[in-house]
Formats: sequence, C-alpha cells, structure tokens
Amino acid sequence: MSLLECDLPLPADYRVADLLSFHRRDAQAVAERVTDDGLDKGILWDGQPACLGLRFAAGRVRVTLQLDGAVAGDSQALQGLAERMLGLTQPVPAFEAAHADHPLLGALIAANRGLRVPQSATPFEALTWAISGQQISLPVAIALRRQLIRLSGRQHSSGLLCYPDAPAVAALDADTLGQAGFSRAKSQTLLLLAREVVEGRLPLDQWLADEPAEAIGERLLALKGIGPWTADYALLRGFARLDGSLHGDAAVRRQLQRLLGAADKLDQPFVRDWLAAFAPWRALVAAHLWAMA
Repeated sequence: MSLLECDLPLPADYRVADLLSFHRRDAQAVAERVTDDGLDKGILWDGQPACLGLRFAAGRVRVTLQLDGAVAGDSQALQGLAERMLGLTQPVPAFEAAHADHPLLGALIAANRGLRVPQSATPFEALTWAISGQQISLPVAIALRRQLIRLSGRQHSSGLLCYPDAPAVAALDADTLGQAGFSRAKSQTLLLLAREVVEGRLPLDQWLADEPAEAIGERLLALKGIGPWTADYALLRGFARLDGSLHGDAAVRRQLQRLLGAADKLDQPFVRDWLAAFAPWRALVAAHLWAMA
C-alpha cells in the first residue's frame, strides 16, 4: 500500500454538511463511508483501487489517498481532485454578489451563503448516476447505483468498493443489468456510454479542464437514452458547469412553485424562462432551490 496526501484551506463559509450529505445517500455505505469528521470513498486511481479520505478540522481539510499498489501520480493531482470534488473551483462569491439583492433569490442566498455543488469523483460516475436516476424516485435510484457498484466495482483493502470505470461497465451485458433491476432502456444507455468512453469517442476526463458546456452537452445528447435533464445534471455534478438549465427537474419545478407562491404546478417552459435570467449560473440557482427547507 502507498499513500498520497495534501492539506487544503477552506473558505470561511464552507458548508461541510452539504458535502457529507451528498455522499451519505446510500445508507448501506458500499462505496462511501461518512464519519463524524469527514468521508472515505472508494475510487479508482490510475486504474488501481484507492480510498480517498477527507478529514475536516478548523477551516481546513486533510486529504489522503491510500492505494492498493505502487503510488501513481502526485499530491498535485490529488489536490486538483479534492478541490473539484469539494466545489472549491466554483465562482460562488461572484454569483452571490450578482444576485444577493434579487427580490426572491436574495433570501435563499442569504440563508445558504457559501453553497457549492459537491462533485462526483469523475464525470463517468456523475453520468451513470444520472442515467440510473432517470424518471424514478431517489431511493430506487440509490438502490440501482448500489447494484451497479456491486456488479462491477473493485474492492479496496479498506472494504469499500470503488465506483466502476467505463471498462468495467462496458464488460457487463444488458441481461446482467436487467437482473440487477435496470430497465432495458437504461441498460442499453449505460452500455453505450461506457463503450463510447472506452473507444475514445467520449473523452470525459479530458473535457474536465476547459471544454465548453455546450460542446459537452451536444455530444452527450447525441447518445440514445440521454436527454436534456441527464445531460444538464451530468454537466453540473460531473463537470462543475454551472449554467445547465435544470427546468426538467421535478424538485426544481416544485421548489420554484413554492418560492413564487404559485397555486398551480409550473410547466417546464415557464421554469426554463425564469431560470434564463440567471445565466451563467442557472444550475447554481437550481441548487439553491434544492436547498430550500
């Protein structure tokens, strides 16, 4: 076993509870284990099983990566992963300054100052989670995610399973996924996505740095089974692109209805047009709507 580590300062308004809540979704904790002071998460690091550890104390976070094998990469790469997963690269102060005086959103910003969008460890993880969660309840989506991890995840020596990468998912077949509870349509979309990544036509990790959100979205929408909601959610959770219009999200529509005090349900075109005024931070507005009490 080998170890990488680094230490990062956190903004004074950093909301640790948001990050831990995001990774606490699965009560069975097969791939993530939330502790009183942080998180352990099974990931693949350069193809090797690894355990990412985050420990929070006094405005800082200690980041460790325990690898089952020889160390690959360096602490600089680990720091980059941690900063992205923690949402530290997101322009939250600029967003808050721009909209703090908005007659409706301003109150949400004041109540949730410092809100960031925790990120999945990889864009592939975010995409497969979004596909699994299409048009079903959150508990069912979490159960499907757990099944996918158990089917193709590799185990770290800590006991945690590492979220599978594209080659591991591409090695599955539709019948195996179907027996695990995935619909035929979701199975086909997951396999198509994984195989496109493996064959180099969807270089998701390369797009992280500076590929425009519009270009990523177009490539994703060209895949059968990926619609606007799936693409926008993946852009938000996997690439930290904060301008996706999540007007197709049921919770966003419901919370906006509450915020506006509307008696009737809001349709998608109305929500799309309302969010348009907040470009280039529409998805961050959606995150504030999710955070409403």
